[in-house]
Amino acid sequence: MTLADGMRMPVLGFGVYKVSDEDAVPAVSEALTAGYRLVDTATLYRNEAAVGRAIRASGLERDEVFVTTKLWNDAHGDGARAAFEASVERLGLGAPDLYLIHWPAPARDLYVPTWRTLLRLRDEGRVRSVGVSNFQPDHLRRIVDDSGEVPVVNQVELHPYLQQRALRAVHAELGVVTQAWSPLGRGTVLADPVIGDIARAHGASPAQVVLRWHLDLGIAVIPKSVTPERIRENLAAADLDLTDEDHERIAALDRGERSGSDPDLVN
Repeated sequence: MTLADGMRMPVLGFGVYKVSDEDAVPAVSEALTAGYRLVDTATLYRNEAAVGRAIRASGLERDEVFVTTKLWNDAHGDGARAAFEASVERLGLGAPDLYLIHWPAPARDLYVPTWRTLLRLRDEGRVRSVGVSNFQPDHLRRIVDDSGEVPVVNQVELHPYLQQRALRAVHAELGVVTQAWSPLGRGTVLADPVIGDIARAHGASPAQVVLRWHLDLGIAVIPKSVTPERIRENLAAADLDLTDEDHERIAALDRGERSGSDPDLVN
């Protein structure tokens, strides 16, 4: 998909949350071999160096792989630039394609000046695109009103049990791409009878059904796995066709139920 700043970003990428530095090299290598061209990491994950090693060893040109990393909460404000520089050094890939504020950390109340720092890094050519993660509508509107600049991506928890309709409407209004972390609800939605029924009807896996549902809604996804079979299975979701009835049944599953943390409480 094309981001608001003209950058192109793969809609189906590979996440490495809770993948150890040791496991990240073979996992990312497997993903790149399978055909993934977006890898999403973060300072918090402590595997940026391994991600960089895997990409450098892949034989792919640097511009063939879209690399995202994120700024952790303790580096908001004056520490943002140094934290960015440390991520770049660990990755060893030159300018990242996308740099995100990982959480708004509202109790710290530093996400506005932090956003200004990310914009300066972009303007200096240190990073290609900048965005945010886990921002609520009020957080988004505040940084846009302050800077006049829209984050190209807001990466949020989103899956059939937490469909984030109100937030997605704000994204559509502002021109922000919705990217889903935990698109499978940390596995909880895969056992849902409706998802299972749709999967059987299509000869697909529950994970493929859920990922295809995201893609049909224009939502980018970054599923995680360290199992080669599942890494490839998730990517094959791009080949699945869901019906309007399938979408209606999945839309009815929304519970407003998080599997992760509330963005207003993470600081």
